[in-house]
Amino acid sequence: MTAGIAERSVTSAVALRGARLAYGDRVLWDGLDLDVAPGEFVAVLGPNGSGKTSLMRVLLGLQPLSTGTVEVAGGPRRIGYIPQQRAISSLGLRGRDLVGFGLDGHAWGLGFRRRAERRIKVDAALAAVGAAAYADAPVGVLSGGEQQRLRVAQALVGDPAVLLCDEPLLSLDLAHQRVVSDLIDARRRAAGTAVLFVTHEINPILPLVDRVLYLVDGRFEVGTPAEVMTSATLSRLYRTNVEVVRVRDQIHVVGAQHVCEDEPHHAEGD
Repeated sequence: MTAGIAERSVTSAVALRGARLAYGDRVLWDGLDLDVAPGEFVAVLGPNGSGKTSLMRVLLGLQPLSTGTVEVAGGPRRIGYIPQQRAISSLGLRGRDLVGFGLDGHAWGLGFRRRAERRIKVDAALAAVGAAAYADAPVGVLSGGEQQRLRVAQALVGDPAVLLCDEPLLSLDLAHQRVVSDLIDARRRAAGTAVLFVTHEINPILPLVDRVLYLVDGRFEVGTPAEVMTSATLSRLYRTNVEVVRVRDQIHVVGAQHVCEDEPHHAEGD
């Protein structure tokens, strides 16, 4: 088992201590100590079933740890969540309605009841992601990229201290991947929001990443991309020969099951 990040002098936005998550005899990770500082961007990588989505569920308060502790600055109400891009076909749901769910439609929303205050916050979130022009349009007629902008606004409307991103670039073209990544990066730089970003492909966000948490079959490594994304480190994690090739500003991994998907529902305990 590899671990290891130094204790930080600043208050952590996310703190895991001795964290273990297991479903029966299957251990996703054990002994995980992780501090994520305010404003830090952490990419969460690993093959199918390694526990990436389960980590999101733990931080959202939807899945208890088997052992260990987890703390999130401000508690669940200060968490923003951006899911995978999935098409929404509803013609009765407007853009501002979708964003408003971030205030009062989820367990971690802030529950504002006054319409004027709510509208101000929703409008500000829409403006922040450049979606004001289609705030009143039916979500079902918007493109995938436009819908994902709205999901980012939904995650930001509650002024989160921690932003959890579960494959938010999936199914987006390169242009919209860049837009969504830049919106997330702009938020963390402007507001000091900590970002944990699950992805199967690090290259679209590589310039933004401070550290990587790489999960493989109960083992893990934490460090900068230069420390973790190496042939030696990934070969040790996968327990087989893995080649990491750097071409210009991109990282290519050869010889590992390097595809990230949601863990099966039975593994999540649903």
